[in-house]
Amino acid sequence: MPTINETGNLIHTLESNIGRAILGKPQVIRLALVALIGEGHLLIEDAPGVGKTSLAKAIAQSLNCAFTRLQCTPDMLPSDIIGSSIFLPNKGEFEFRKGPLFTNVLLADEINRTTPRTQSALLEAMNEHQVSIDGQTYRLDQPFFVLATQNPFEFEGTYPLPENQLDRFMLRIEVGYPSREIEGDVLKQHRSGEPVDRLTAVLTGEQLQSLQQTARAVRVDDSLNDYLLDLVHATRSHDELVLGVSTRGALTFYRAAQSLASIDGRDYVIPDDIKSLAIPVLAHRVVCRGMIRENQRFRAAGIIQQIVDNTRVPS
Repeated sequence: MPTINETGNLIHTLESNIGRAILGKPQVIRLALVALIGEGHLLIEDAPGVGKTSLAKAIAQSLNCAFTRLQCTPDMLPSDIIGSSIFLPNKGEFEFRKGPLFTNVLLADEINRTTPRTQSALLEAMNEHQVSIDGQTYRLDQPFFVLATQNPFEFEGTYPLPENQLDRFMLRIEVGYPSREIEGDVLKQHRSGEPVDRLTAVLTGEQLQSLQQTARAVRVDDSLNDYLLDLVHATRSHDELVLGVSTRGALTFYRAAQSLASIDGRDYVIPDDIKSLAIPVLAHRVVCRGMIRENQRFRAAGIIQQIVDNTRVPS
């Protein structure tokens, strides 16, 4: 297991490599790495054309791991993701042919364009790192990381992710528009082609797993454990929320705080780790009272921020 200094060097190299293709978004890259190193999964949600897919591809390109991209469509079936059993006449038996899910980094582009039945095919894989089909269970290779993108502003022909699916994502992040100056640099950068395609891998799968083990060893003081639970329990009793954060969400919050501390070169969590992750980790796990689904995201973020502001921080 690498030391904290070795961890910092590896993460800095990874951040810098991704930053060569994703200009002016260091905080977005940092949050994406929280999910990667925290052994979670990442949902990138924003308007079209702001770099969601580019960010996902840049992360995948930077890792020397098996990578598969799925362009989700309404006619996609669960077997298109998991695989299926094929009958072999010459052997008189069925043989399981693995689908694209059997990879290290899976990019599910526009995940909300495929049906709930197909979306649910990812649930077991994301939570248990295995799939079950025809009475057989198949373990997935490690590391296994799902990057999903979706456009929250277009609803025609889409199928919103259900709460149990959203709960499997460690973080939901937004990319946002770049500043005018950065956008000018982006235009110049694309003169000679797509920058993401020119990235080379800087981290192996084994190194990534070592970083994940280092993050798991990060110390969380009892007072911070209580602070994290105060925030989680506040979502369950808030007057404007009909669904609070689950126990899985609390555990994910804990892992994310450890991951962020590790990225910052510390072997211990501080209150600011928890505060800065509250919205990206918790906002997509709650349901606001009396609001239609597409208006939830902004209101939920405001409520989580309100809870953070009103919860006492341990000294």
